Amino acid sequence: MWYKDSVFYQISVRAYKDSNGDGHGDLRGLTEKLDYLQTLGVDCLWLMPIYPSPLKDDGYDIADYYAIDSTFGTLDDLKALVKAAHERNIRIIMDLALNHTSDEHEWFKASRSDKNSPFREYYVWSDTDQKYQDTRIIFVDTEKSNWTWDEKTQQYYWHRFYASQPDLNFDSPKVQEEMINVARFWLDLGIDGFRADAVPYLFEREGTNCENLPETHEYLKKLRAFINENYPDRILLCEANQYPEDVRPYFGDGDEFHMGFHFPIMPRIYMALKKESAEDMIQILQRTPAIPENCQWCMFLRNHDELTLEMVTPDERKWMWEQYAPDPRMRINLGIRRRLAPLLDNDRRKIELANSLLFTLPGSPIIYYGDEIGMGDNIQLFDRNGVRTPMQWDSTPSAGFTSGTPFIDLIGGDFSPAQVNVAAQMKDADSLFHTLQRMIQIRKAHHAFGRGTLTWLETNSAAVIATLREHDGETLMFIHNLSSQPQTFKADGQYLNLFTNESETLNELSLNPLSYHWYKKL
Repeated sequence: MWYKDSVFYQISVRAYKDSNGDGHGDLRGLTEKLDYLQTLGVDCLWLMPIYPSPLKDDGYDIADYYAIDSTFGTLDDLKALVKAAHERNIRIIMDLALNHTSDEHEWFKASRSDKNSPFREYYVWSDTDQKYQDTRIIFVDTEKSNWTWDEKTQQYYWHRFYASQPDLNFDSPKVQEEMINVARFWLDLGIDGFRADAVPYLFEREGTNCENLPETHEYLKKLRAFINENYPDRILLCEANQYPEDVRPYFGDGDEFHMGFHFPIMPRIYMALKKESAEDMIQILQRTPAIPENCQWCMFLRNHDELTLEMVTPDERKWMWEQYAPDPRMRINLGIRRRLAPLLDNDRRKIELANSLLFTLPGSPIIYYGDEIGMGDNIQLFDRNGVRTPMQWDSTPSAGFTSGTPFIDLIGGDFSPAQVNVAAQMKDADSLFHTLQRMIQIRKAHHAFGRGTLTWLETNSAAVIATLREHDGETLMFIHNLSSQPQTFKADGQYLNLFTNESETLNELSLNPLSYHWYKKL
């Protein structure tokens, strides 16, 4: 269960490193940067989609499941990347969009060309757009319906996301088998698993909201059984933007997903920092059900999408928008399209505190590329592209990302490459990079981070979070002061300070504003 002790790192290959000067990041560029990732200390890379795509949804609209877009390189380039990563004890998982394809996929072109096409059954067609009326629309900013009219065949097709992303028909045995074949293809190339995109929506049933249906779980169990039998050390990571009790079934009895994102904790970390109160975080974690021993939650602060506010109340969403997205351009769908550092006012204390919470809560943390150096965003860019800008390697005009013209505008102002870049931070022993590197080193040395039980300690202050994590005879204690004012915490006994490696006798601990403390009980 290597994934329980791992630190994951999410990469947009397009935005990471360009090896050939065409302005687009590629697999060879990423391979060049594996030593950097090894230095940071991450264990597993999650690659965003690298399949051929018209890029109407940044590659999640897949036009061919069995190929790599030439922009990123070749299958041989991927094999070389996997080999080089494995030599450094770094694993690689890829995105797999099971639910839908691009409307430019050959399957869909054939499906819409003729009602008698054998590919007709690969998608969901209807004479009426009145079916499945209880289903919510996810992209409320752009889509008015989950149905789109096809002029040629005079029927509607079903899609949960953009109209350019028709849903696959998982009631078809051919589709079910095809997607297992897709998984086999990539696993045979040596990757270590998949982050499965948008899994709650695979099946449709009248009278339901078409989410989390029993048929979906039946198929996912079939996919997991296939992986268990043929690729026993690989993993499936579930993207289900749901409350924890609704994600719990995706672990099954340890026979569906190995891992699942814990979406609702993420906005509540930001709520806690702004309110200077842990109440919302504690409530959502207390309502999080136990999961099988061989399963693990994935924790994150930010990713390639908006900071989603689907899993908060309407009043909380309004408050979060007021606090973190005062400019309407910062908002998209039901969320906020900003990166970690600008969200937290580029305040080093807040950024470190948020990362400390990420690392010490139950689960395995995922770092979004660039957040380890405090990269910024560009809210002027279309859709969610503002948080998908090129990695800033050095202070040169193209940020060391490319020798050509970057595929998208670089960030300016206080977050420009001149101000924020890898080269400068690696030279500075006190940089954010080195702080996160140290956190990763400590986490990897103590299995209680990824496997330990969680106990909340009494703090007598809503602004102070104190937790115990216990595993295999080891007890770790973590204390966080969310307040902008000093606080105190009472603790008795001998502890090892995990950051200084010095023994301390704790009694009444003075906590600086926005501070965090990691201890091991002696």
